[in-house]
Order: sequence, then structure tokens, then C-alpha cells
Amino acid sequence: MQLPQLFVDKMKELLREEYEAFEASYDNEKAQGLRVNPLKISAEQLLRFAPFELIGVPWVPEGFYYGKEDRPGKHPYHEAGLFYIQEPSAMAVGALVDPQPGEKVLDLCAAPGGKTTHLAGRMNGEGLLIANEPHPARAKILSQNIERLGIRNAVVTNEMPDKLADRFSVFFDRILVDAPCSGEGMFRKDPDACAEWSPEHVTMCASRQLNILESAARMLKSGGRLVYSTCTFSPEENEGTISRFVALHPEFVIEDAQAYEGFDLGRADWTSDAASGIGETLRLWPHRIRGEGHYAAVLRKTDGEEEPARRKYAKGLSDRKALKDYFAFAEETLTVTPSGEFTLFGDQLYILPAGMLSLDQLKIVRPGWHLGTLKKNRFEPSHALALSLKANGARNSLSLTADSPQTLAYLKGEALKVDGPKGWHLVDVDGFSLGWGKLADGTLKNHFPKGLRWTGG
Repeated sequence: MQLPQLFVDKMKELLREEYEAFEASYDNEKAQGLRVNPLKISAEQLLRFAPFELIGVPWVPEGFYYGKEDRPGKHPYHEAGLFYIQEPSAMAVGALVDPQPGEKVLDLCAAPGGKTTHLAGRMNGEGLLIANEPHPARAKILSQNIERLGIRNAVVTNEMPDKLADRFSVFFDRILVDAPCSGEGMFRKDPDACAEWSPEHVTMCASRQLNILESAARMLKSGGRLVYSTCTFSPEENEGTISRFVALHPEFVIEDAQAYEGFDLGRADWTSDAASGIGETLRLWPHRIRGEGHYAAVLRKTDGEEEPARRKYAKGLSDRKALKDYFAFAEETLTVTPSGEFTLFGDQLYILPAGMLSLDQLKIVRPGWHLGTLKKNRFEPSHALALSLKANGARNSLSLTADSPQTLAYLKGEALKVDGPKGWHLVDVDGFSLGWGKLADGTLKNHFPKGLRWTGG
């Protein structure tokens, strides 16, 4: 591929004798990976019956390379949320955040959702996960991916970082800043990033990254972990940004990030006034590992403000009578009735994650676990509810196999001829929920979302 000449000159100066191997990596095939969703399936289970050639990614136990002939994104298991297709180097970042069940976690620049869904899997459905994306269209894609993977404890916001910091000061145990960057590490994967590159763009990104980190610093608890990552090689955006941030915030220290074979360490000699510990940050190079370019730094907040004594928390519905149609649906259709702090967004019913602060004056895309729509005298379950249930979560189900013609017909939005009791049925593929259908007179009306339906043969 044709790299920008100024970029070539810069990389030659930085890499010196390694540059030839680096340049040659652009002629190699890009690495393709998927990450198992532990909320639905274990890695061992997927390896047993997925029809793909899967080879483990060394730095992430739930990550796998797949074969170049495989098309996992076109398989019913993808629609069932059993895995997320993610570039292998990017998987290292979620592992560095290492969120624990029950914690409060923020992914500040979250779309399209690869790292968010990784964090959610590690949290095992316990705690509060806020995924933020400032761009509205990208925030919707983020929300869809959270839905597909059956995540119940996530709130999706569409705000600028400083607006979130005003609401969530000293709130989170862990924060990920996967910062917008010049994208140099993705040139092989995304030629558009190559075409848009310029030294001025690098400088602009470095300035923006520091501003985002300022907001993140305000939201992290004392003792909390902040992980900063980019998909660029530029020292200005990597070692430079972290060094400037630590100089402004002596309460943050750089921690030793776990380096796997092939990982490189941060370069103190590539930036002026390098912070102490910059050599403990990580660089992932496409000529050293099977993956694209990435940078990551792990920081710990050692001191800071105390958490506010009083906070305004999100309130659930006090009028349970308004939910009578939901409870009637749940009793008739589900084996266990989901409950918690209910909230209505228009006619859309959600359950708020525990510990969520007030939603007032925030742009919210998804306030929690989406249950469905309250219509006049009836309740219609959401696709999110279907995908968050086990196959035995509904009293009536239609069990299909991945290679069944009925599965393809269902994913294309077709009605199916089915025997069974009248009412809502949970459709599953090989025991994993796929969506809803409503049975009447031997015909299952298809409720797989129109925007997700497959086309073609």
C-alpha cells in the first residue's frame, strides 16, 4: 500500500534498522479475530462446536484468530451474541483494564463496542458499566452491540467527556480511555485512515487526548485504575500524551503493564520530559506480533478528592400499576420475571443497573436492560430481552440448529410453520437465544428486527 511520505520518513527515523520489517508487514494479510462472550458461552464450548478454524490469541484467553476462509459474522452464532469480531491487538486493552464483578466501570470513548463488550464479559453481569460515545450515530451502533451480546448492566450515554465528569466526579473504580487518534496502527486494516493522515492531524489528536484524560481523571476514585490506549504509533499521542498528563497530575503513577512475547515497551527516548515509568507502557507492532498497531498505558490514582457524601441516584418507577401489562406478559411467557428499578423512556421499559446516578440532563441512548414496549393494554418484548435470556428463560421455545433452513428463514424475517401453544416463543439456535416469534394458528410471526434481517440466499 502507498504510505504517506512524511509518515514513512518519521517511522524510518524512529525504527531505524527495524523499519524494513515494519514496512514489509503492510504486505501481510491482516489478522482476523473474534472474542468469546462469556455471558453466553465458554471458550471451551465454542471450540467444541463452532465451524471455524480457531487459534488462541496468546494475550487473551477468550480471544481467537479465525481462518481467512471463515465468515463468522455471517453465522447464526454471531446473531446470537456468542462472540464479538475484534482485531486481536485491541483485545489486549480490555485485559489490562481487568474490571471485576461489582465494580463501577466507564468506557469513555466506547464505539463501536469491542472493548465495552470485553469489559462487560469480565464483569459477569455484576456492577455498573457506562459506555459513552459522543457521536450520535456511533452511539447507536455501540448500543446495538451491547444488545446483541445480552448485556444487562450497561448504560449507553452520548455525551462529551467534560459533561460526564460534571455528573460522575470521583465515581468509577476503573476507566478506559481508548482515545480518538491518528489511526496509524490501522493503516493496513483501514486505508481511509491512511488517506486522512497528516502531521497536523497527529498534533490535533494529541491535544484532544489530553483533554479527554483530564475529564477521566476527575471521574476516577482514589486507588482506581485508568487505562489509556490508542491505535497509533506516534510518540506525540502515546508516550508524549501520558507524560504530559502525569506531569499535570502527580497523583497518577504509571504501573507495569503485563507484556507478552512480541510486545514492546514504551520509549522514553521518543519524547521530551518522559514521565517516570513510561518504559512500563506497551507498544504492539504489526511486524512483531500477529495483529495491528496499538499502544496502552496503565495508571493508578494514588490520591484525590473524597467521594461526595451525597449523590442523586436514578429513581425507578413508583407506580407499579403502570407495569401491569409487563407483569402479565412475564408471568405468562417467562420462567423468571426480571425485576429491579424500572424506568420508562417514552413507552420503552428498562431496568436500571444498580448504583446508577440520576439520568437528568444527560443524553441517554440506553438506560439499562431493555425489556420491551408498553403498548395499549399489552406488552411487546424487546430483542434485547430475548438475547439476554437463556434458552430455558421462556415457557415456550422453538429450538433450531445452525444449519437448519428454518434458521436462515427466521434470520431473513420469514414466518415459520410451527406446531405449539399460542403466544410468544423464544427462538434459539443450538440452545442459544436468537429472538422472538409469536405463534397463532400454526404460524410463527417473525419478530427478528427488520434492521438486522439477513438478505440474499
